[in-house]
Amino acid sequence: MSKIGINIPGLKFCETGNFLLIAGPCVIESEKVIFETADYLKMLSDKYQLPFVFKSSYRKANRSKSDSFSGIGDIKALKILAEVRKRYSVPVITDIHNPDEAEIAAGYVDILQIPAFLCRQTDLLVAAAKTGKWVNIKKGQFLSGSSMKFAVEKVRESGPEADQR
Repeated sequence: MSKIGINIPGLKFCETGNFLLIAGPCVIESEKVIFETADYLKMLSDKYQLPFVFKSSYRKANRSKSDSFSGIGDIKALKILAEVRKRYSVPVITDIHNPDEAEIAAGYVDILQIPAFLCRQTDLLVAAAKTGKWVNIKKGQFLSGSSMKFAVEKVRESGPEADQR
């Protein structure tokens, strides 16, 4: 077990006790930006021995206006995330917004993230858990910290380990 208490495949520098860096562009707009950003963040991670997970959304579903940019196409963007993992040997994380996305995204990334505004959506949490991937649940501002235990319980009760009980 690492000092930061997680065991994500490909995550380096866990024993340093440094904070976990989850960083990257908000949404994938181009390969060029993604690879330049991943290259720079990987360099910083190596230089300062920071555990690093590359984060970018393959699609942004929470936009103010219906005509706002939301992505370059789901599979195209997910393939770019998979290439970041391969090229830079770092774990990758992306948001999912509905249960149908969980299994698809899980084929390309190491961690599924539940956006804050969806953190209580049972079907989404269960679908993410059933993939067997790590699940990062962002806390909604509308919830107390102690209320997040219910979201965590939904994931724990639904993951692959729960099927073996």
